[in-house]
Amino acid sequence: MERKIEYTNGELTIVWRPDICIHAGICVKTLPAVYHPKERPWVQMENATTKQLMAQIDQCPSGALSYRLNKKP
Repeated sequence: MERKIEYTNGELTIVWRPDICIHAGICVKTLPAVYHPKERPWVQMENATTKQLMAQIDQCPSGALSYRLNKKP
């Protein structure tokens, strides 16, 4: 079964599928304040806007990073 790890800021949920990640590093290069591969949790969403996060995730070459907008109450 494929692993999925989720991170959320309330407005957006990032889904990371580590089994398909090719470690291209585009996430780290694009938003170095958000992605810290040697730390846990390695995604620190509070360091970017939802719009910035979505634009970066759209560039993920493997599709290991995806997102969904959370419904507002």
